[in-house]
Amino acid sequence: MIKVLVIGGGFAGCCATHLLSDMGYSVTLVEKGSLLGGGCRTFFYGGHPYTYGPRHFLTKDEKLFDFLNKYVPMRRIPDHEFLTYIERDPGFYNFPIHRDDIDLMPDRDQILSELNQLDEDKVQSAKNLEEFWLLSVGSTLYSKFVESYSKKMWKIESNTELTEFSFTTKGVALKTGATKAAWTEAISAFPVKINGYDDYFDISTEKAEVHLNTTIEAYDIENYSVKINGEWFKYDIIINTISPDIVLNNVFGELRWIGREFFKIVLPVPEVLPPKIYFLYYANDEPFTRIVEYKKFYNYEASSTLIGLEIPSLKNKLYPYPTTKDRELAKKYLDILPDRVFSIGRAGSYRYLDIAPIIQQCMELVSQLKE
Repeated sequence: MIKVLVIGGGFAGCCATHLLSDMGYSVTLVEKGSLLGGGCRTFFYGGHPYTYGPRHFLTKDEKLFDFLNKYVPMRRIPDHEFLTYIERDPGFYNFPIHRDDIDLMPDRDQILSELNQLDEDKVQSAKNLEEFWLLSVGSTLYSKFVESYSKKMWKIESNTELTEFSFTTKGVALKTGATKAAWTEAISAFPVKINGYDDYFDISTEKAEVHLNTTIEAYDIENYSVKINGEWFKYDIIINTISPDIVLNNVFGELRWIGREFFKIVLPVPEVLPPKIYFLYYANDEPFTRIVEYKKFYNYEASSTLIGLEIPSLKNKLYPYPTTKDRELAKKYLDILPDRVFSIGRAGSYRYLDIAPIIQQCMELVSQLKE
């Protein structure tokens, strides 16, 4: 029987384990933490369910939605909206930036003048995040919504450092029309049950050998081997879902990551945000980037509510840096992986991936192994 090692028990590791186990492979999953699911795991505080950051499911592919819905019944949330707080106005406005909100801004005339001078054909020539937004919405809206927020989020001096930035616009730079929903073309959904995605982590690994609280002490990827508790184990296939520099012994240097410090705050009101607003961005000089009201995702009812407050941090690895330099370094690692070693998921791919594209990666992996 083909022996497979899966490194990391987040969503990517669990999904890969699920599909490969169903193929009849003997799968061993090793996770250094005490629980499966990583950032998608549901926890509880004062009875309130939450994840470390919002983990809603987004896709344009019904096949991916149907796959997850089969194991974790999902509830669609098409009216999902966000707001950004602009302190200097002061005011809360929709994000993506909506054309209707411009009429409510004190510098409306200046913004409209800048928009009238824009050349849409030049947007495609943008070389970095700053250029993209300046060419898309002009300097005033850029300075209000994006400039400080992005510098704060990535802990950088200039947004010209960010050279891969398509994920920042949520589909459009300046939205028009009746809907204020952040996602209009994609399916937006969240699990029905109060424990979120957790049932899937059990279902996906029930045929596998799972080792929690287990640290891999050394890697010999060329020989498909890892060292655990002083003993070497050899496999036929390795699926990596952690940062590829780690499993390749940092031969080219460490990859950069930005993380988050997460603070849970319970407030003595049933709901703190307006009905359709799921979270707020803060684009000013406050240290935090956003707050999330979790009961909106879970449909949880209580006389109090929990919000999660996020502050950018270098203490953990959650977001790969969207720069050419960092992506090229990641590619160097991925290019030297031997045959039958695959690096997937957000960390393993060093790509800003959410649940749906991770499931797609795992399906593509299975197809590749069947060839």
